[in-house]
Amino acid sequence: MNCYFLRHGIAAGPQSWHGNDDDRPLTPDGEKRMEREARGIADLDLDVGTIVTSPLLRARQTAEIVADRLRVGRGLVEDARVAHGFDADSVAAILRERDGQGSVMFVGHEPTMSATIGRLIGGASVELKKGALAGVKLEQPSSTGGTLICLIPPKILAALGKR
Repeated sequence: MNCYFLRHGIAAGPQSWHGNDDDRPLTPDGEKRMEREARGIADLDLDVGTIVTSPLLRARQTAEIVADRLRVGRGLVEDARVAHGFDADSVAAILRERDGQGSVMFVGHEPTMSATIGRLIGGASVELKKGALAGVKLEQPSSTGGTLICLIPPKILAALGKR
């Protein structure tokens, strides 16, 4: 099973945001860039059947943009485990609850996304920039170990989306 990890797009800065951090939205530029990146992701033909997103606004907005482009529809679900404390055990637990149709994409935050990917691929150091996409092949959905199959920076995804 392939799992993809997408860090949310460019959001309002925590220093300039005056509300609850969970409610920080994507910036207008972040939305535009994520639209281009979503076109690039769609061109990769990843067979994503489910997108599991953090309920925090910036992640949810990112997931909605990508879900719309990938035509995932009802396959977009919020899960608080992708917000705070996300880790390899969370991935395994969430995957056990899914029906196994297609690949799964997680949309979340740093530093837990990079740390989770690193743990899944054997303790490597990974840095997931805003809007970057990583893919890990798991032998079984309940696995907490796998192989890195892609790590695509946001500029590359956006360039693919401009074609």
